[in-house]
Amino acid sequence: MSDGFKGAIFDVDGVLVDSPHEQAWRESLQELMEGPWSDIRPQTTWTPEGFTAELYQQRMSGKPRKAGATAALEYFGVPDIDRRVTEYGEHKQEMIIRLIKDGKFSAYDDAVRFLVEVKKAGIPVAAASSSKNAKLFLERVDLGNYGGSGNLHAAFDVDVSGRDFAEGKPNPEIFLTAAKELGVDPHDAFVCEDATNGIQAAKAGEFGAVGVSRADDVDALAAEGADIVVTDMGTIDVDALTAHRLATK
Repeated sequence: MSDGFKGAIFDVDGVLVDSPHEQAWRESLQELMEGPWSDIRPQTTWTPEGFTAELYQQRMSGKPRKAGATAALEYFGVPDIDRRVTEYGEHKQEMIIRLIKDGKFSAYDDAVRFLVEVKKAGIPVAAASSSKNAKLFLERVDLGNYGGSGNLHAAFDVDVSGRDFAEGKPNPEIFLTAAKELGVDPHDAFVCEDATNGIQAAKAGEFGAVGVSRADDVDALAAEGADIVVTDMGTIDVDALTAHRLATK
């Protein structure tokens, strides 16, 4: 076993940035149901109120676009899913790019400061989000506000976000790829994740796992085997990382 962790892998949406993905999925489906798909609406269980934060967190968060769209359409019993899933995904993508360009998202200060501290401790970092939009978010976060320089995307040594992996989370492929490109063994790296399927993926890959609770889901993240669960990443003990321990201060 090494002296300390040699790699840190960060999910993006929900860990580093408060992204408008949930808003984009919800509002784009509403636009479709009230417009082009209004003829099939009576055949479904969809209502505007039915698209809850819980639905997004439990069934969609952390999944690639097609899988996320499929999960929502299956949940609401939408007919002809195979034909509609691409249209839904594309409609959502147009909306999210508009929201990003309009600045309708914010960085989580605690997470960005933690990442800067991890870098200062000499631990290389990788971004590993299922989202193809991760780079767009990261490039718009100025590290000058956090004692660094440049944009957040430039701080990463490796970025495997948005690649077309054969399996999405909870399969560990995305994290194993990040570790390989960092040049570290999974046992010498830890993953920061806000979604239960992300924690499952980290543990399946035999990484250390930090659960980041942004949605009152401390118990759910702990139940998946997260080594520690925090609501504020500023409470993580950075000195302990150099001793290969995940701990809070």
